[in-house]
Amino acid sequence: MTAAFARNLTFGAQFAPEATRFRFWAPAQNGVKLEVRGEPPTEMIRSEDGWFEETRNVPAGARYRFVLDDGLAVPDPASRLQDGDVHGWSVVVDPNAYAWETPDWRGRPWAQAVIYELHAGCFGGFDGVAEALPRLKALGITAVQLMPIADFPGVRNWGYDGVLPYAPDAAYGAPDQLKRLVDKAHALGLMMFLDVVYNHFGPDGNYIPAANPVFFRDDLQTPWGGAIDFRLPEVRRYFTENTLFWLMEYRFDGLRLDAVHAISEQDWIDEMAEAVRATVEPGRHVHLVLENEHNQQSHLAGEVDAQWNDDFHHVVHAALTGEREGYYADYAEDVGAKLARALSEGFVYQGEPSPHLDGRRRGTPSGHLPPTAFISFLQNHDQIGNRAFGDRLNALAAPEAVEAATAALLLIPQIPMLFMGEETASETPFLFFTDHEPDLAEAVRKGRRKEFAKFAAFAGAEIPDPNAVETFERSIPKPHPERAEARAALIARLLALRAAEIAPRIPGAVSEGAEAVGPAAAVARWRLGDGARLTLALNLVNEPASLAPVAGPILFETAPGAADALRAGTLPGRTTIALLERA
Repeated sequence: MTAAFARNLTFGAQFAPEATRFRFWAPAQNGVKLEVRGEPPTEMIRSEDGWFEETRNVPAGARYRFVLDDGLAVPDPASRLQDGDVHGWSVVVDPNAYAWETPDWRGRPWAQAVIYELHAGCFGGFDGVAEALPRLKALGITAVQLMPIADFPGVRNWGYDGVLPYAPDAAYGAPDQLKRLVDKAHALGLMMFLDVVYNHFGPDGNYIPAANPVFFRDDLQTPWGGAIDFRLPEVRRYFTENTLFWLMEYRFDGLRLDAVHAISEQDWIDEMAEAVRATVEPGRHVHLVLENEHNQQSHLAGEVDAQWNDDFHHVVHAALTGEREGYYADYAEDVGAKLARALSEGFVYQGEPSPHLDGRRRGTPSGHLPPTAFISFLQNHDQIGNRAFGDRLNALAAPEAVEAATAALLLIPQIPMLFMGEETASETPFLFFTDHEPDLAEAVRKGRRKEFAKFAAFAGAEIPDPNAVETFERSIPKPHPERAEARAALIARLLALRAAEIAPRIPGAVSEGAEAVGPAAAVARWRLGDGARLTLALNLVNEPASLAPVAGPILFETAPGAADALRAGTLPGRTTIALLERA
């Protein structure tokens, strides 16, 4: 059985065999022309609220663009595909051309999620990701998350300079290749997630201000320029429709929304989530995930499934590496207590003053939330790519310590996420890379080097050139020559345990608290949904910790005899022990 899926948009080029409707919002323009390549431009009909519309009989594959009052020709902001990159022609796409092999796929429950974040370009595009899916399934991954694929300038970009949110970048493949990737994942029983960016547009190829300056605010700035004006219903609809487009037309199983703390109208997040729940077919599992540096938990009480928990990463990273600069200053003291709080309550900062933020308070209470409200990780694109040299944790910390942290990550009831290469102990960097035109490339190069000049660790060091091809090539993960096989075997073993013993019991799980038992050691406990009790003891440093004896049936220990030591009142260094008392 095959089927086709299409999301009818209220803007852009909506293809139909008999007539394609073109619709473009540009209230600042008195007139807009539709130009189909090979034909003379024609005036579009303008409504009072600034919508321009025309219906034209054109075939799928036709190239088109909009011509503004001043003669500037711009791509469609809702382009489904570009010919000639972000400055080129938009392409009319027939969404029904792809015949899905898995139309009855309904996804997987959130408690089963084990996420693997990857960059499509580092895998050779959508087809390369598809080739990797059987290996990831065998490892125990249940959800593959693509870093942003929205069309960006050039042929390589780490993902966050996209300017056309509806158009998969052609450097990775055509729309049907992306659909084939999602289709293959579903055939293997894997979920596919997509990282989307709604807080800013990239610095090159964003024509929206030329056509419609009111799309952005001039009274509120973000790190990337003027804030997008989510007060306007047309702007809200543009991004809400984008979430529905990826979920309904491309059949993604979930979305990760980048840096939502930079969206000024936070109510849009809940409005969008409600629209998703009202639109997705009954019985289909679709998941919404936020990144929010402010540790705000308010959206998690509604239709949003989870939030990235940077606090878990930061406290573990600080313990494993000893780093204290930047935001790691917030985790330099009382590491054991902070680790215990991250395990038991999610956020470490729940309204306490942040030293890194000059004493300003950060976060909101989170202890009442279920463990599945938090996605935890040891590495991700941000925490590696935002470093001057893209250092991976495997290159910064002792292997035994990383393995202990990995075991804890994969056995706790929070949702775990791995970053590409983590499963093979890769030490290759993941760098910030771009493919900008020369002037912008030079500005980005200088800005990147200026950004890190204030850090003592990088004084006098040459920061890699983001625009150099070799910067991208160095970012492709390579297995560690000595530790890859053992690391993959460890992760596969841990994920098999998680699938068999923990994931089925996660629904209804609640934390029973945690306590620090050493400088970077903690014991945490959860009552699982079926009444079983999970205890996890974690020591991230080399020195053993003394504690009251802890007993119970062993689920996992990093080394033989570690559980016996725990029963005797010692938690060995660089050790994770999981105990499971079944109901």
